[in-house]
Amino acid sequence: MNIAAIEIRHLRYFVAVVENRSFRGAALRLHVSQPPLTRQIHQLEGALGVSLLIRKPRGVEPTVAGKVFYEEARNILGLTEQAASRAQLAGQGQLGRLDVGIFGSAVFDTIPRIIQRFRKAHPKVEVVLHNLDRGGQIKALRERRLTVGFNRFFDEEPDLSWEVIQSENINAAVPQTHPLASQETLSLKQLSSETLILYPRQPRPSFIDQALKLFHDKGQTPQSIQEVDDVVTAVSLVSSGFGLSLVTDSACNLHFPGVTYLPLRQEDQANFNLCMIFRNDDDSALLQAFTNTVRSMSTERNTGTSGEA
Repeated sequence: MNIAAIEIRHLRYFVAVVENRSFRGAALRLHVSQPPLTRQIHQLEGALGVSLLIRKPRGVEPTVAGKVFYEEARNILGLTEQAASRAQLAGQGQLGRLDVGIFGSAVFDTIPRIIQRFRKAHPKVEVVLHNLDRGGQIKALRERRLTVGFNRFFDEEPDLSWEVIQSENINAAVPQTHPLASQETLSLKQLSSETLILYPRQPRPSFIDQALKLFHDKGQTPQSIQEVDDVVTAVSLVSSGFGLSLVTDSACNLHFPGVTYLPLRQEDQANFNLCMIFRNDDDSALLQAFTNTVRSMSTERNTGTSGEA
């Protein structure tokens, strides 16, 4: 038995003969002439060392061995078609696994909407989220444990690319019982005399350093600072009346009882960028499909249009 001599076309020809119950019908279905098809079936039987077909007055029927081979041949052809289809989908960025690094307040607004849009357009792609700080994302990208990451502060890295996908304003999170809660906007000078709850403690530099720079650029020095690990902790402490905090637009989606969000005055306002980062050498269709989604949404946001139906 010379299994190596069996090719996909042998299986396809044999299945067609069985299903059409004739060589002529199979030849018409496959758009080939009958003599070559007959030779292929004879080659197949020779490779297997058994008879697969019996000619009868009403047509061709499989032998016992032929019936067994027919079922297996159909399975193999089905798997071949599936493999080809999955390869095409993967090549088009429609199949695979996307590992995404997330961190910070963008998880309350921008990132969920990006993932939702991408999943809707690419339902066969498995999206896995990893909560990693900036250093953790860079390390995981280099170790190829991440496909793409999102964070706010990136320095130039020779092997990584980063793009600003969104700029957000800064707001003050204030207890509703606080005297400043009645204001429409707040100044850095007003906030500098309050207990400020800033985040994250690590890694540095972080949002804390950027927030303090805002004060220093205006000649202000906060009198009391409490550092915490994340924005959720900060806003929860605001809710308890412990102090005030500074948050981006995304974090205003955090709904804690007794907390109101007020924008900074125009002269004190600053933009904080959300960045997308990925490896320079990643030319995969999957990353391309994802970055196209992100860029499209960024353009819609900047132009005030919507890609939603």
